[in-house]
Amino acid sequence: MAQVESMAHSMARPDWRARFARQSEAIIIPLSALVLGLAGFALFLFVQGKSPVQFFQLVWLGGFGTGFSWQNTLSRAAPLLLAGLCVAIPARLGLVVIGGEGAIVMGGVAAGAAAIVLSGLWAPFGIVAMAAAGALAGALWIGAVGALRHWRGVNETISSLLLAYIAIALMNHLVEGPLRDPASLNKPSTPTIDAALAVGKMPWPNVHWGRLTGVFACILTWILLERTAWGFAARMAGSNLRAAQVQGLPVGALILGFTAFAGCLAGLAGYFEVAAVHGSANASLAAGYGYSGILVAFLARHNPLAIIPVALLLAGFEASSGLLQRRMGLPDASVLVLQGFVFVAILASEAVYGRLRLFSPERWSRA
Repeated sequence: MAQVESMAHSMARPDWRARFARQSEAIIIPLSALVLGLAGFALFLFVQGKSPVQFFQLVWLGGFGTGFSWQNTLSRAAPLLLAGLCVAIPARLGLVVIGGEGAIVMGGVAAGAAAIVLSGLWAPFGIVAMAAAGALAGALWIGAVGALRHWRGVNETISSLLLAYIAIALMNHLVEGPLRDPASLNKPSTPTIDAALAVGKMPWPNVHWGRLTGVFACILTWILLERTAWGFAARMAGSNLRAAQVQGLPVGALILGFTAFAGCLAGLAGYFEVAAVHGSANASLAAGYGYSGILVAFLARHNPLAIIPVALLLAGFEASSGLLQRRMGLPDASVLVLQGFVFVAILASEAVYGRLRLFSPERWSRA
């Protein structure tokens, strides 16, 4: 990587006004797309005879208006942080990996299976081993996407999505068959993990440690992508794969390493769902966090630090679904429709980048 470091240092530092223009574009355009998506959903509600004002008031109340709302939102944000990173990390290489749901599910199943073997052992060792099992399962699952892309040229978007469906089917087979607890009658699941292996809650706020782990993972990932030679090499490979290969960069190792690391974080999300939320591996692992993570990553422009507030916002939307159902008679899927409007607006906004004179680096460099 010494060659990469020398290349990074040799690049001229751009004018501060040009950098400011690019950074402003990366903030203003996604925010505008978010507002546009919310406005489109408001029109959708108005056509149905529902009050958009009441809807957004209830979203605020259910997601952020009370202490209990904040607790619920923060708990839901934990898997969204890790699922968003599962999309954002491969995106640095130009890879569109949308199968984080599969890594979450397999991470949860691996953690639940490990809890069966580790029952009765020293609690700290058991906790670490469960987390390692979940992370390893996720790393292997998304790492397989990178391997297919590198060695066989298989499109990573299609393969990751197909592997997600395979993971859900495999999870259903395991929790309803070999790993099933005979006492779980109505909802098949693995045996409930020992209380000593469960993840506790932070003193403040009253949410499990997965939230703090997700924030730490976002900060660590930002450092990896923005302040290391590996991150610079990934940017080079993502910009022009042929040029990166000509320069002698380890493109294969980057693809395999970044996809495995992304899957590792998603697998940790599955571990926390088992060890801190459900207490066992069951069908609730397929809660759609992996798919919501796609929206989180795209809205954050694949910036690990921006994923933190974006995940919090979308978690607030999801936390308010029950209140919307009771007060306005809307189905839980209304929040998914809202996310769909926002996602379409985000995708449409991609066509705007680099086309607005207001954010042109050349204009600001000449100013």
